[in-house]
Amino acid sequence: MNSFKPLLCILTLVFSFSCRQPSTGEKVEDREDQKAGPVPSAGVLPDSLPEPEGMVLFRGGQIVMGSESPLPNQGPPFERFVEPFYLDVHPVTVGAFRKFILETGFRTEADKFGNAGVFDLAAGQWSLVDGANWENPFGRGREKAANDHPVTQVSWNDAVAYCLWAGKRLPTEAEWESAARNGENTGDRFPWGNELNPAGKFMANHWQGNMTDPQGADGFVYTSAVGYYGYTPSGLTDMSGNVWEWCADTFRPYPGSRGYFNVSEETKTIRGGSFFYDAAGEESLTVWYRAGNTTETSLFNMGFRCARNP
Repeated sequence: MNSFKPLLCILTLVFSFSCRQPSTGEKVEDREDQKAGPVPSAGVLPDSLPEPEGMVLFRGGQIVMGSESPLPNQGPPFERFVEPFYLDVHPVTVGAFRKFILETGFRTEADKFGNAGVFDLAAGQWSLVDGANWENPFGRGREKAANDHPVTQVSWNDAVAYCLWAGKRLPTEAEWESAARNGENTGDRFPWGNELNPAGKFMANHWQGNMTDPQGADGFVYTSAVGYYGYTPSGLTDMSGNVWEWCADTFRPYPGSRGYFNVSEETKTIRGGSFFYDAAGEESLTVWYRAGNTTETSLFNMGFRCARNP
């Protein structure tokens, strides 16, 4: 049975069933691997490079990560050098993941455990639902996942396996944030600007209001088809909302953070927010917001997209 190992909770009800409070642990002010790198030189890449189908090229460079948010573990802002990389236009879909399963016979961790995490809106609580997996995100006998929706109920380990099969990898947290910022240090809150719903237009699949408020004003109660809300200036979709996305990195405080907590290699970073309620509100949908989850955890609002090197 899925043990739901403890994970790091960041003011998000998405993970309330298995949160632990931060405790004294690793202080990271002097971690060399998270300090800013050298200023990039011109001509790192040719002026023109082919973009693999379904991916966008980001030329990298010096970026600013994090924010001055009062929420824990979102800052302080710091500079980081990012090498050029490609990123999938949209999260991996159910249809693409099905092809992986059929070609490899891979069994996800939800399939091995026999259950996965689902939030029951009527009951107002998380539970491990028997038979919930990538194809049946709500459990046996419930509505199957649509092929053009992002795959969910996949653990970090499952996501890594898919990326390897596809000849890719998970993006680093710095790559993900750089892409969400459209490869620029504009300071915008969201990939499309500073307003969540400019002129009343929904730009992402996200929760509206409080936990008990009815949903569907954005067109969906649960996941939406990838690309439904259009593209960011850099050509990506679903960088905010729809599903949380796994990143390659172990979740740890930023350089200069005054916070402490026990850093575990079993807890990885997730980005982007989701369709589901988050106690951080619209902050969870910003380009800088970050949370963590354990590598074996599978949830009905968590997926991934792939990256690769040029």
